Amino acid sequence: MFARLILFILGWKVDKNLPEGVNRCVMIASPHTSNWDFPIARAAFSVLNIPVRFTIKDSWYRFPFNILFNALGGIPINRRPKSPGEERPSMVEAMAALFQGRDRLVVLVTPEGTRSYRDEWKSGFYHVAKIAKVPIALGYLNYEKKIAGVGKIVHLSDDMSADMKEIMEFYQDIPGKHPEKFSIDKRYKP
Repeated sequence: MFARLILFILGWKVDKNLPEGVNRCVMIASPHTSNWDFPIARAAFSVLNIPVRFTIKDSWYRFPFNILFNALGGIPINRRPKSPGEERPSMVEAMAALFQGRDRLVVLVTPEGTRSYRDEWKSGFYHVAKIAKVPIALGYLNYEKKIAGVGKIVHLSDDMSADMKEIMEFYQDIPGKHPEKFSIDKRYKP
């Protein structure tokens, strides 16, 4: 109810045409050009009843911050080795492990990694989805039309380049709050 009110006040609509398979996936949140992106996306996913979560370093996940992070959907990531002498897992491995034993998990990722202009995306989201054997959902915020939603689900193939081109094709015409700060990954331009 609160999420609907926030979106109404801000003039946003939610695209309720959800593709199937949104309950267990890596969710891209793009374009990411403003601090407003997270609260608007969070409200939209709440309206859509998508159990979206985001990862945060476990050292930040302490009282009193953990109360806020829990409310917003945070999941602490612990990358310390489980036993002495064991290798420390990468962030990708730690995030992929979150999907083990969970029937419902949507991990939100901003692949641009910043709100500033970047013409090459970080590819960790892709590798997390590949290792966890889950699809990638294409969440979006279209500031021009003030519509938020999930555009499609990409089931990964063995061709990363083709998969990434499909993702870039979806995002290439979606304007962020600050369009000059957004770019699709030039390496996979359709």
